[in-house]
Amino acid sequence: MNVYAVDNRRDWKIDRGSEAVASPTKVYLHFGVRTEVPKDTRVAVMRQAGGIIACFLVVALLPFLSLGDIPKPPSFSTGGGSKKDKLKTEKLPPCKACTVFVNSFRDGIKRTERAKHDGGDAAWEEERLGSYKTSELRLVEIQERLCTDVVRGEDQCHQLAEDYEAQIEEWWKTHQTTHPDLHRWLCVDQAAVCCPDGFYGPNCDPCPTCFGNGKCKGNGTRKGNGKCACDEGYTGDNCDSCTEEYYQAFRDETKLLCSRCHSACAAGGCTGAGPNACRVCRSGWVMDSTRGGCVDVDECIKEAPCTKQQFCVNNEGSYSCLECDKSCDGCNGDGPDLCEKCATGYELRDGMCTDTSNEKRNQYATFTRYLTYLGLCIATCIVLQNSTWLAALVGLAVAVYISVSEYWLNTAPQQPAAPSPRILDEILQQH
Repeated sequence: MNVYAVDNRRDWKIDRGSEAVASPTKVYLHFGVRTEVPKDTRVAVMRQAGGIIACFLVVALLPFLSLGDIPKPPSFSTGGGSKKDKLKTEKLPPCKACTVFVNSFRDGIKRTERAKHDGGDAAWEEERLGSYKTSELRLVEIQERLCTDVVRGEDQCHQLAEDYEAQIEEWWKTHQTTHPDLHRWLCVDQAAVCCPDGFYGPNCDPCPTCFGNGKCKGNGTRKGNGKCACDEGYTGDNCDSCTEEYYQAFRDETKLLCSRCHSACAAGGCTGAGPNACRVCRSGWVMDSTRGGCVDVDECIKEAPCTKQQFCVNNEGSYSCLECDKSCDGCNGDGPDLCEKCATGYELRDGMCTDTSNEKRNQYATFTRYLTYLGLCIATCIVLQNSTWLAALVGLAVAVYISVSEYWLNTAPQQPAAPSPRILDEILQQH
C-alpha cells in the first residue's frame, strides 16, 4: 500500500520499502483511486475558495453596517434637476429680475431696522461711528443675506447684486434720503429696465386708461405695445364697450359697467336685465310674441319626462326628477300625502300613506303574550294534580306575573301620531 504526503514546499511520494521520491504534482487518494491535480488547477480552486469565504464574511458583517456607510451610486436625472433647482436658475425678464432684487434688498432693510452697533456705549458709537441706519456695517449685513429668500431666479438675483454693487453703495450713502424709492432710482432711472406705473415701452410712453376695465400691456416695463387687455365682458381698443352676452348697466365719461345677461338669453345678447330683455332665447325658453322676451318652458307639464317612482320639478330653463317617498307607489310630489297609491306595507289613513308593519308586529306580539299566559295556566293545572299547595303557589306567581305585565304594557307612554299635512292645512285655514 502506498502512502501519499503533502508538503508545503514540495510534494513527496512515500513508498514503503523504497526511498522518498520528489513528485512535481500533488497526488490525492480518493476512494482508492489515485488522482493527480495540475498546479494551475490548484491555484484556480484556491481562488474560488477565497472568493466564497469573502462573500460569507460580507454577508455576516452586513447587519453591522449602516446604510450611510454604503456609497450611493450617482443618479442620472433626465429631467434636468429638481423643481427647486429649475426655479433657482430660471431666467426672469430684466424688469422682473430687477424688481425681485430690490424687494430682497427691502426685506433686508426691514430685517435690520431695529438693530444697532454691537458696542456697549450706544450713544458714543452713534457720535463717533455715525448712525447705524445709514452705516456701512448695516449695508454689509443686508448684502450678506441678499437674494437668499428668493425662490424664482436666485442665481440671476446674485448676479444683479454683483452688477449693481456700485449703484447700491451710491444710493445707500448719498441718495437714501433724497430718493427713498429704490426701485424707481435703480430699475427705472439707473438701469433703465423698468418704467413707472402707468407707462410702457422703451421710451416709457403713457398707458391708455382702459376705462378702468383692463390692463395696459407692458405696464411698468420697457416691453409691450400699450394696448388694453380687457376684463371679461368688455371689448374695444379702450375697453369702452360691452361684449354680446353683457349689457351696459352704467356709463359716464370715465367709467363703464357691464353686467351679464340673464341665463335665458342666448348668444344674441340682451338690451337690459331680466329674461324680458333677451334678443334670442336659450334652450328651455321660448320667445313670448305678445310681451316680448323669454318665457320658461314647463317640461313637467309638456313632456312628463320622469319615471313612475319620480316626480318632476320645473327649473328655469330645465327640470329635475326627484324620488318619491318610500310609502308611495307613484306620486305627484314629495311626501307620503302626495302618493298616487300606497306601496306594499302602507295603508291610506287621513289622506296619508301610513306604515302598517309596526301594527302587525304588535298584533303578533300580543298573540304570543296571551299564548304564554295560557301555557302558564295549563302548567298550573298539571301541578294541581300532584300537589295542592305547590299548585297554589305557582298559580299565585302566574297571576302576579300576568297582572304586572298587563299593567306595565297598558300604562306605557305612547307618542301621539303626527297629523297629516292636509289636516294641518285644514286647521290653519279654520284659524
